[in-house]
Amino acid sequence: MSGKSFEDLRREVWETDRCCGCGACVAVCPADAIIFCTEQNICPENRSYCKEATDQVSCGACYAVCPRVGMMQGQGLLGEYHSLISAKAGIEIPHRQSGGAVTAILADALDTGSIDAVVTVSEDRFTLQPQSIIITSSGELIRHAGSRYAWWVPLLAALKDAVLTRKFRKIAVVGLPCVTEAIAKMKESENDLVLPYARSIRLVIGLFCTETFDYDHLVTDILDRRYGIKPYDVQKLDMKGGLLVTRTDGEVLKISLKELDEAVRPGCRICTDLTARNADISAGSVGSSPGHTTLIIRNGIGESFLHSAVASGSLILEGEIDLKAIESLAAKKAARCIPKK
Repeated sequence: MSGKSFEDLRREVWETDRCCGCGACVAVCPADAIIFCTEQNICPENRSYCKEATDQVSCGACYAVCPRVGMMQGQGLLGEYHSLISAKAGIEIPHRQSGGAVTAILADALDTGSIDAVVTVSEDRFTLQPQSIIITSSGELIRHAGSRYAWWVPLLAALKDAVLTRKFRKIAVVGLPCVTEAIAKMKESENDLVLPYARSIRLVIGLFCTETFDYDHLVTDILDRRYGIKPYDVQKLDMKGGLLVTRTDGEVLKISLKELDEAVRPGCRICTDLTARNADISAGSVGSSPGHTTLIIRNGIGESFLHSAVASGSLILEGEIDLKAIESLAAKKAARCIPKK
């Protein structure tokens, strides 16, 4: 996309509170000039250099992959899909969030060689600080299992290390709807600087998401200062009509959505995609019974990975899907983004 630079991205996305913080622009910048200085940044920063703007050398990679440029939303509530399935892991996953189905599918894919790396999010269990990581074995994957969707991390920034430095060519990415949109933009782009990323991503798993939160605001301001809950006292976080905080002593605190609103990242407020409509497989707990995961299989790629996991015994298909529950939550997310008259 010659003629476009980070200055266009800054003007159209960063300065208008549209940035979702996915990290795609950080990954594809050939000059390493786009960065998130701290984990609390609302949007990236440019280190005063751009091939396009500074040297008039054709680039435009950052602009080409941004999911907030010409947003790809508007594909119906759930998007296109082949099937909706309720499933749970057939292998032991100690820290699984719900049914452990995503971990089970990825573990099977790593063991069979269908993928050679997983780009996902982990956390420091003492501080709950999230970080993007690259995982290359099923054992490591299982150790890191459990959703960290409650707060933001520029996940796709890790793609630069995975693709350019470590030369992985069969990568699975697990991310929120904005991440799956960015990958879709990568795959559609004809920009030569973007092609290595598009060609290296084999599987995209999207996680249901209503919004993400600023780590410092949620953990420091709300949990610690307001409720006296230290991050190392948190055993589990879950979103069910509010934020359910399960402490290590078993006590459960529910924080209302209204109270959480102050910690929501600005870029989340324009997103209408609950179920990651651009993924190969979408996953969440809504629509399935406790201990199970709802899987939306969207294409032949998703079906292939699902069938492999079932055949190996890593994944068990069971239970019914409550489609109305998923559609209801998807409609609520879409409605909140419609301007009021």
